[in-house]
Amino acid sequence: MTPYIITIVCLHISYTRCSKIMLITKSIILFILAGLCEIGGGYLVWLWLREGKSILIGILGGIILVLYGIIPTLQPAHFGRVYAAYGGVFVIMSILWGWKIDKINPDKYDIIGGIICLVGVFVIMYWPRNV
Repeated sequence: MTPYIITIVCLHISYTRCSKIMLITKSIILFILAGLCEIGGGYLVWLWLREGKSILIGILGGIILVLYGIIPTLQPAHFGRVYAAYGGVFVIMSILWGWKIDKINPDKYDIIGGIICLVGVFVIMYWPRNV
């Protein structure tokens, strides 16, 4: 349903603007996927080494971490910009992971810091540049 809605919206705005919206949407999805792979893979390795889970859990975590290394290469920006912005995404996703998976509620400083990071991500990756 979402691609259909995006298509309809794109029909009502200029092609260039639509292309930028789609590029940003793809970039955000890639950041989220990379975050899930990094945090999820790292979490599985943590469970293996720190919690005594099966080595197969650790191996699966390692495979997922390799995927994390591949996903950012699909971003449209250069390495430094992608990884600088991804740092902010990692902070936000780590707070969310701790809240939903580890059941640790973020405090107001976690939330404020996450918002600051989110603003940084958007400035670094998506702020219009005269290039």
